[in-house]
Amino acid sequence: MRPSWRRELCSWLTRRHSLGVEAALVVALYLAYDVARGLAANDADVAVAHARTVASLERTAHVFVEGTIQRAAQAVPGLIGSLDLAYVSLHLAVTGSVLLWLHRRRPNVFPFVRTTLLVASGLALIGFVVFPTAPPRLAALGIADTISGSHLNLNHGLVSSLYNPYAAVPSMHIGYALVVGAVLLRQGRAGIVRFLGVVYPVIVLFVVVATGNHFLFDAAAGAATAAFAAAVAFCITRAAGAQAVVRLADPQLATPAHEALAA
Repeated sequence: MRPSWRRELCSWLTRRHSLGVEAALVVALYLAYDVARGLAANDADVAVAHARTVASLERTAHVFVEGTIQRAAQAVPGLIGSLDLAYVSLHLAVTGSVLLWLHRRRPNVFPFVRTTLLVASGLALIGFVVFPTAPPRLAALGIADTISGSHLNLNHGLVSSLYNPYAAVPSMHIGYALVVGAVLLRQGRAGIVRFLGVVYPVIVLFVVVATGNHFLFDAAAGAATAAFAAAVAFCITRAAGAQAVVRLADPQLATPAHEALAA
């Protein structure tokens, strides 16, 4: 009796594969993201309305401080420029570097982290389609777009073709940052690495708010998405482990030796 596709999928997700295979996953995820961007492209009015609803909820909860944070950052000479650069570079560069490090140096940890990010990204794509939300900078709330200028524009040109302006909820900048921070905190051996694990998510939160790209609500949604994805990854890992024990205990479910060698 061969294992079901669910068992196969769980087993596959709990293994580290070659860099080529793992890279193919990233490409597939981007294609899915591109589809979601296309589905949300004509919902500008809806996305802005959702953003204003988020702002209203934050005002009710007395946490609508995005404009205050941005103005404070703008008051420090040169800070906004650094935050703009961090926004367009840290998200992919840091996450990719940590995944590469795990793949090479922490092979037992890599599958769990990769699966967590994969599940989180899938959940986020659903959120982008179901609840398209404009960032604060596009919602006419008095919050500026600090990034778009003469050299880079998030709303037009090549960058805009790779960027979904209505994918604010949940914030995967924050979701990924929390996963990366947890990895550095738990897997880092040097004190400075563990310290970076603590401060990195805080830095990313400051970056996405000060540049006008996310509400605090978006950040909270991103954190919840990452936490739920980690729980799903844990369940997948536990299920795969239980299946391995069953196969060892039941000869009928064990993988034949020639199939194991050929795999």
